[in-house]
Amino acid sequence: MSMFYDALETRAPAEREAALMAALPRQIAHAQQASPAFAGILAGVDAATITSRAALARLPVTRKHELLERQQAGRADNVFGGFATIGFGAAMPRVFCSPGPLYEPEGPRRDYWRMARALYAAGFRAGELAHNSFSYHFVPAGSMMETGAHALGCTVFPGGTGQTEQQVQAMAELRPAGYIGTPSFLKIILDKAHEQGIALPSVTKALVSGEAFPPSLRDWLAARGVQGYQCYGTADLGLIGYETTAREGLVLDEGVIVEIVRPGTGDPLPEGEVGELVVTTLNPDYPLIRFGTGDLSAVLPGQCPTGRTNTRIKGWMGRADQTTKVRGMFVHPGQIASVVKRFPQVQRARLVVSGEMADDRMALRVEADPQEGLAARIADAVREVTKLRCEVELLPPGSLPNDGKVIEDVRSYR
Repeated sequence: MSMFYDALETRAPAEREAALMAALPRQIAHAQQASPAFAGILAGVDAATITSRAALARLPVTRKHELLERQQAGRADNVFGGFATIGFGAAMPRVFCSPGPLYEPEGPRRDYWRMARALYAAGFRAGELAHNSFSYHFVPAGSMMETGAHALGCTVFPGGTGQTEQQVQAMAELRPAGYIGTPSFLKIILDKAHEQGIALPSVTKALVSGEAFPPSLRDWLAARGVQGYQCYGTADLGLIGYETTAREGLVLDEGVIVEIVRPGTGDPLPEGEVGELVVTTLNPDYPLIRFGTGDLSAVLPGQCPTGRTNTRIKGWMGRADQTTKVRGMFVHPGQIASVVKRFPQVQRARLVVSGEMADDRMALRVEADPQEGLAARIADAVREVTKLRCEVELLPPGSLPNDGKVIEDVRSYR
């Protein structure tokens, strides 16, 4: 039995890139024609010319808060804010609601959220029973995993959340091959089973998501006979990346185009730099173009040792929206980025906000070769952009950590 879900996973990188770039202008044209929201966002864009990552990077980023704002503003006319290209009925079997509230459509295509690939990499196979403990209410998580498992040929027990003792009983009696859900809930279930003296030997694998999956918990599960693998996705985009047996980052899904950009901007970062994940999906029903997830990650060098050839990312590394309030004024990562753009000699910058409540202080730490008057000019630019005074500290290149942070709030609120 193949260790790969399909031949797409082992394509030559150049072949994959050519296919994605060929699909990109068609998806942009479709979004402009069928999505009222993107007709406005991408007004004046010639879709036929967007055939490279450089061209894609010139398009605006639509971030999650903007998606919510557009939905809220246009809800009386279109509950999806004009982003969806399908409406209620056979074309949309389900609609979901994430916190916000944000409404997300689900179309009728097999494996609509593309989760089968992640489940296969975690070891799930046709003919097995999967115990799905993701929520089936409001949010799409339960359906995302169930439709992927069905596409593999698995039977699904819709366990949902809570009712730990009943979850243990169902596992003991139905004997599923694996678990799908958050890693912390799997630990709760296994702890409860141990407390009750109930063995669950059939559960030997797990696909987990929705929260951090530290190595300590992965090892704890393995010591109890469960090999856990994680995946990363969102309710807007479906699957973005998935873990393999190599356990070296997450391999990107075949149905998305992923960029890592400097937080607060749409500017792509080089391989290895931590920034915000911006994703373009090829889903025609909800054609999000350069959608800013608000999550931080970085591209890993090289290819997965398993033979999968797609790009790998480090996984979830925090949130990109580091907006903070200083002396009653909001300071955004995009403002810091606009300051940095004025000074080509600046390689990286981080704004550190310190002090105590009602005594805020800002210091911009900047990687740049020392030049006479540079710190003062940068301080003037910060004041012009943010309307706030700021100290500037020049540091040698490579001094700041590569963690994607543009604004660090270290104030004490005791």
